[in-house]
Amino acid sequence: MATSMEGNRVLVLGGTGFIGRNLVDYLVRNNLASKVRVVDKVPPQMAWLNARHLESFSSPVVEFKHSNLINKASAEKAFCDDEGVFNIVVNLAAETKYGQSELVYKEGIYKLSMNCAEIAAQQKVRRYVEVSTAQVYGSEKKPARENSKCDPWTNLARHKLDVERALENFVDLDYVIVRPAIVYGLGDRNGLTPRLIIGAIYKYMQQKMQMLWTKDLKMNTVHVDDVVMAIWHLCFHGNRGEIYNLADKGDTTQGLISSLISELFDINYDFLGSIFSNLARVRMTDIVDDINEKHMRPWSDACQRDGVSNTPLNPFIDQELLYNKPLYIDGSKIETTGFVYTVPQLRVSSLQQVLDDYLSLGLMPRSLVGNEVFYSPPDDNAEAGFELGGDGDRAGDNDLAQGSGTS
Repeated sequence: MATSMEGNRVLVLGGTGFIGRNLVDYLVRNNLASKVRVVDKVPPQMAWLNARHLESFSSPVVEFKHSNLINKASAEKAFCDDEGVFNIVVNLAAETKYGQSELVYKEGIYKLSMNCAEIAAQQKVRRYVEVSTAQVYGSEKKPARENSKCDPWTNLARHKLDVERALENFVDLDYVIVRPAIVYGLGDRNGLTPRLIIGAIYKYMQQKMQMLWTKDLKMNTVHVDDVVMAIWHLCFHGNRGEIYNLADKGDTTQGLISSLISELFDINYDFLGSIFSNLARVRMTDIVDDINEKHMRPWSDACQRDGVSNTPLNPFIDQELLYNKPLYIDGSKIETTGFVYTVPQLRVSSLQQVLDDYLSLGLMPRSLVGNEVFYSPPDDNAEAGFELGGDGDRAGDNDLAQGSGTS
């Protein structure tokens, strides 16, 4: 699939983010473009890139341009190049944090995307790829296909869906849309990495990791390597205006993810089940605060112990991601265009790779993954006040639900 295409001039919007850095690396290492312009608010020097990604960003074919794409004039400058127009544009730029205000999402997702789409249409780019999210689908008993009912369950997804629908009005824009499941791999911060961190924290505390809902909760996944290859594949294949889901063959569930993290850190885990979890939902705001406070204490302790003073990682979980919302999609449509997934399912080796990468960068405290016991959790049983049973487990002591990241 990765054949040399030296004539391609590629504009990667949001290019220092998770998916963006991997896309740039893929283009450079496979000699797929004569020029790659990376546009982002965060420069590569401040984006916590690993050695591999830094090497690709230092390639002579890569150019970085600092830009705030919410500003129309700044967006126009991002597209402007004396050498000619960019014939391929990939939009990975968006506000990806959960729990933000309506205005933040409206500007950081919708306005930003409309600015970029308008300019791309004016320049008649050969292909424009809009990266959305599978969180736009509702809760169904069958895996969602591209024509399934949409019922976004996060505010981020709701604004992404608004962008998708608005693109239908751009008659001069040759675009495709991708809706990835939970994306994981090198550079991930919002997909599976929070679970990795929390698993390490429970190892650090020498406690059992417990989670809301059940092991059967669908949390479909896709490796970032397959995401970037799919994006590039769709730059030359697929029908104009079409939507393509991206999900591996593993039909990943919360139970599988938990078992892999348990194997990685040698910890025990279980699930509260639907009855107790629904009881917890009654006072979810308080419980989320308890969860985050419980996890932040040992995280801060380990960071201080190991001198990790500046890191983009943390175990914070937003309330939006703690509800019983499955992410269950069918990612086979893109295969009809000739695309082949290279990572068919989530394995512990992939999680180990992400963990090792952050450890090597000094962004993850090594105390969390060692076998020595440094931390003694305080006795805070009276703090949450939500008893779940005679064994003393509380909703405030229990870990998370699901999360998904695009960029």
